[in-house]
Amino acid sequence: MTDPRRIRIVIVDDHHMFRTGVRAELTSLAATPRAGSVDLEIAGEAGAVESAVQVIKEQQPDVVLLDVHLPGGDGHGGADVIRACNGTQTAAGTPVRFLALSVSDAAEDVIAVIRAGARGYVTKTISAEELLTAIGRVADGDAVFSPRLAGFVLDAFGAAAGEVAEIDEELDRLSAREREVMRLIARGYQYKEVAKELFISVKTVETHVSSVLRKLQLSSRHELTAWAMGRRLL
Repeated sequence: MTDPRRIRIVIVDDHHMFRTGVRAELTSLAATPRAGSVDLEIAGEAGAVESAVQVIKEQQPDVVLLDVHLPGGDGHGGADVIRACNGTQTAAGTPVRFLALSVSDAAEDVIAVIRAGARGYVTKTISAEELLTAIGRVADGDAVFSPRLAGFVLDAFGAAAGEVAEIDEELDRLSAREREVMRLIARGYQYKEVAKELFISVKTVETHVSSVLRKLQLSSRHELTAWAMGRRLL
């Protein structure tokens, strides 16, 4: 029996408890003897754009597990991390590869990080075993997507590229957090519900809503809902 291959990863997510859970699950699973197993090393963690860029450049991991919504940077979350690390290589001289791992399954989030250079995108409903397999595939240079998300990528870089570009032009005015708030408000959430969902204050929600309406040149949440529905963002 051949020795399992060694894969070094960095986990980037702004929720410490989630990073801890992923680390524990993957470490435990990788330590279980099984066919096709990998020798997994957690090389580092980060919870914001700037710290993520620093640890990735220092540790030069094979794969980065990357949340798409992160504080810091230019407000584009995981996409900012990928762009800042463009050209970073592992000790073996291969490119550092990025696998987005997010609670979001929104088309614009998927497209943004893939356009930035991620090799795959899976949602947080994935099992630990499926995630370990996805890490191995991305380390090999394959592209990996949760089944429903693959269509977004095909649309974005295929026949519907013009439509996606048009949507992105307006969405790019919003930060990652503003997009989260926008989507929830457009779905009918009250400010208190948005605050609870995103673990922020009601005052912060109000600030984000005002910013979203100003950037999109809208005057009410009703217009915002119509704007989002017209672009199939709900």
